[in-house]
Amino acid sequence: MSGYIRKTLLVLVAIGVSGSVSGEDSSQARVWLERMAAAMSHMTYQGTFVYVHDGIVETMRITHVANDEGERERIYSLSGPQREVIRDKWGVRCILEDSASVMEDPIVARSYFPELPLSAIESKNSGYLLETSGRARIAGHMAIRVSISPQDSYRYGYEFWLEEGTGLLLKWVLLDTNQQALAKLMFTEFKMGTSVNWDELESESRKDDFVEVKTFTPEETVISSSSPRWQPGKLPPGFRLESHSHLRGGNGVFEHSVYTDGLAAVSVYIEKYAGQAGIRPGVSHLGTNNAYAKRQGELQITVIGEVPAITVRSIANEMARAVASR
Repeated sequence: MSGYIRKTLLVLVAIGVSGSVSGEDSSQARVWLERMAAAMSHMTYQGTFVYVHDGIVETMRITHVANDEGERERIYSLSGPQREVIRDKWGVRCILEDSASVMEDPIVARSYFPELPLSAIESKNSGYLLETSGRARIAGHMAIRVSISPQDSYRYGYEFWLEEGTGLLLKWVLLDTNQQALAKLMFTEFKMGTSVNWDELESESRKDDFVEVKTFTPEETVISSSSPRWQPGKLPPGFRLESHSHLRGGNGVFEHSVYTDGLAAVSVYIEKYAGQAGIRPGVSHLGTNNAYAKRQGELQITVIGEVPAITVRSIANEMARAVASR
């Protein structure tokens, strides 16, 4: 992948039961997810959690404070390499001791905690089923389980355990198409409200150690309201074009488009072939994301997203047909 796609960024990379679900249960599940979304942003809480992915276990500490001055949040590691992220009204700053070149892409660079656009799963044709089922005690609090289950093999499933009194997220699991966990996060100690120690918002690290996080915006690119030069003739069910950007003043070779089903999102890049640089042809794995790279003539097509491999491969192959036809 060329420099337009790959840049060095110091950032934490983030970060369901199928079957018949009644309309009443689905509505109840949406209510719980709405409560979760509001609680995670507007409440004050603190705790220690473990994040498990790719056979790696990380122990982290979070303090989140919300008041009249806005939101402030600090996440830092208790084990392994030093990791620390501070979010406030001035932006996002982080330290990542074992930093490496990663995709500077908003789909890849994300928080440990998911953000759910609930409008995506309100429709019967969304590709997902919602269900509330089961209760458990997590970090000393009773929690209720909410599942978002895919109706096909083109998307992953999610399982959330929410604190019964507030809707705060105590545990989440990302499930593959075989209902196996790809990643999971669970609090081992959790408190909220006046029990939170605000002093933990203050970092012990030097200010000069932090790097400001910037979202993916290649130099000399513009967000375009026009249609991309190339579009796949067929997309997985429920996916649609969400955004498009292209190289300013160039010959239009570089294009970046995002396709989404409203919940899952996939980035598609088209650029000049750069030899052996970047992601190798075929399927690659970037944490819980899958990537698929394919050469078509002088161009390389790269598709990335937190979706099954069949989804990125399908979109890449369709895009290659579109490129070949022009």
